[in-house]
Amino acid sequence: MKKKVSLFAGLLLVVGTVLAACSSGAQPSASTPPKQETGAPAAQTAEKKPQVFRANLTSEPSTADPGLAKDATSGAIVRATFDGLTRLDKDSKPMNSMASDIKVSDDNRVYTFTLRDAKWSNGDPVTAQDFEFAWKRVLDPKLAAEYAYQLYYIKNAEKIHTSKAKPEELGVKVLDDKTLQVTLENPTPYFLELTAFYTYYPVDKKIVEANPKWANEAATHVSNGPFKMRSWEHKSKIVLEKNENYWDKDAVKLDQIDFAMIEDDSTALSMFENGELDWAGQPLGGLPTDAIPALKESGKLVVHPKATMYWYKLNTTKGPLSNAKIRKALSYAVDRKSIVDNITQVGQVPTMGMLPQSMIIKSEGYFKDHDTETAKQLLQEGLKELGLTSLPPITLSYNTTDRHKKIAEAVQDQWKKALGIDVKLANKEFKVHLEDLHSLNYDIGRLGWNADFNDPINYLEMFRDAKTGNNDTGWEDTRYKELLQKSALESDPAKRTQLFAEAEQIFMDAMPVIPLFTDVDIWVQNDKVKGVQVDGLGFIDLKWAEMVQ
Repeated sequence: MKKKVSLFAGLLLVVGTVLAACSSGAQPSASTPPKQETGAPAAQTAEKKPQVFRANLTSEPSTADPGLAKDATSGAIVRATFDGLTRLDKDSKPMNSMASDIKVSDDNRVYTFTLRDAKWSNGDPVTAQDFEFAWKRVLDPKLAAEYAYQLYYIKNAEKIHTSKAKPEELGVKVLDDKTLQVTLENPTPYFLELTAFYTYYPVDKKIVEANPKWANEAATHVSNGPFKMRSWEHKSKIVLEKNENYWDKDAVKLDQIDFAMIEDDSTALSMFENGELDWAGQPLGGLPTDAIPALKESGKLVVHPKATMYWYKLNTTKGPLSNAKIRKALSYAVDRKSIVDNITQVGQVPTMGMLPQSMIIKSEGYFKDHDTETAKQLLQEGLKELGLTSLPPITLSYNTTDRHKKIAEAVQDQWKKALGIDVKLANKEFKVHLEDLHSLNYDIGRLGWNADFNDPINYLEMFRDAKTGNNDTGWEDTRYKELLQKSALESDPAKRTQLFAEAEQIFMDAMPVIPLFTDVDIWVQNDKVKGVQVDGLGFIDLKWAEMVQ
């Protein structure tokens, strides 16, 4: 078995330059030449301009705490400000980062990480204890970390998270300040990809224990990555600056990153065209769908495939959506081809399963796109099972962007025409939208899912049970869970895939999620920055970004 799984990915070059505050927080003096004596020759060299990158996040990050990060927006902030044992390179393969050396046992279950000398942004040393503390913190049920299940590969992690074992039984041992030994439940070929994911990042134990709200404000935020947080004007702007304590600071060329939070995609695009932003679009924000044809025609639009699903989650715990036939009727009635051809327009692939193209198991899908006759029949059967003659009011919720709005309006219209039902629309600020999904305070809710690593288990495990942090549907199935447990023990790739196929069939028969399409990243960029990594999972890494002066 291979010890590492390569991820589908790529390196793309990106954008921007502007004169702004320097990394110390003082105003730059590059525009003010040194005073010369009368008759003296002019200065031969100008002071170097600080390198500043400006982009739009679209919305307020839900958190800046790696243990609680759960979405692309917070992930972008955390990935810039923290560093894990490994970090993905330009080909999305894990390379040593906080770990200077990694040894793996012959049975592929024990990993020994040697940490390099490194400091937190406040000067504290980064130790093996910080990693142990961070992981046990994520597994503490009191933290309610929605990504806690990503640690279940570690011995006893799931038992600890479900209060069936004590924290000290976790398969993590601090051998000394610079040595961390990790024992897994089973051989996990993609474990080093996982250690590059933000749920596995360390936190400064001393800081977190002293102040539980440490990650809520720039003044108390402490990190170990390429950048540190200078300011956070909530719902307005975040400014990051180069972290002089970062172990690999010489590789970091940007002095500053300015993140705006502009929900309106048209406004963000206008700011880009006016030179106020260096980047508009994904993975950091959105673009107005009406502008896409012209941007494509001009050659300015960058299109980058990624392992990401765009879908509608369904609250299976109440009302008519508790019935699987009604859920399937809604899914079958959607015309996905029309959506990707007329709204998204940049190569998204209609998908009739739960997995994106890079890891798809059943390429033909589990149902036909826009199968209105079957949808009508299923709707009537479902209503009859519930003792209803018509569908009660239901609402489709989405977070505020131009694309999400237009897709929701299209689906609303398709359901009206195909099934004769009226569905209300509700747009919400992203943080509120996420909270409503996680608390099951919704009927139908839009969400995209970026793969954390390129393996089907990353999607399947999300629905392991109703309490899994990112499930959001209330659905669970005993046989489905058994199949995932068997897959963790299966070393034969073909047999493992067959277990996944059976599990996906169960999921699609229940239809707790309406899959729409495998997505892509699209953006426009200033041509003066290079070295930004955008990979096939939709992650953006600004560590190596460099301004062209």
